[in-house]
Amino acid sequence: MEYLITKWLHVLSSTILFGTGIGSAYYMLFTSLTRDARATAVVVRHVVIADWVFTTPTIILQPLTGFYLIHLAGYPLSLPWISWSIALYLFAGACWLPVVWMQIRMCALAATAARDGVDLPLPYWRYLRWWVALGVGAFVALLVVFYLMVAKPA
Repeated sequence: MEYLITKWLHVLSSTILFGTGIGSAYYMLFTSLTRDARATAVVVRHVVIADWVFTTPTIILQPLTGFYLIHLAGYPLSLPWISWSIALYLFAGACWLPVVWMQIRMCALAATAARDGVDLPLPYWRYLRWWVALGVGAFVALLVVFYLMVAKPA
């Protein structure tokens, strides 16, 4: 039973992590592309909140449950699929940390533009390009981690 509960928590938290990430990315990108500073300010603020409420706890829960499952199953950490999963998860995290900082900056820039009734400023668009690039990297890495979690290739 302990294994099943831990596995359930691991799958649930990975689903929340991935789902929140892809959903937040979709709404933030496409709202930004409307160039409506007011709408963008609202959406980016909610994306920042979603990262703190959903993404951060699951980022912590994933390795805790993952390493515990490895322990319970008796897998050695030296298995290639485990090593790759860890490396790709760390890569995704390395992409996510600057994204969080950029989202906070973008939120402030969009709020100021909305308050002043002006267009989103150039720094917002520079951040958005980096945000997309890092988001794509993290997305691809997590897709591979999902595959490795399920397939556990030899």
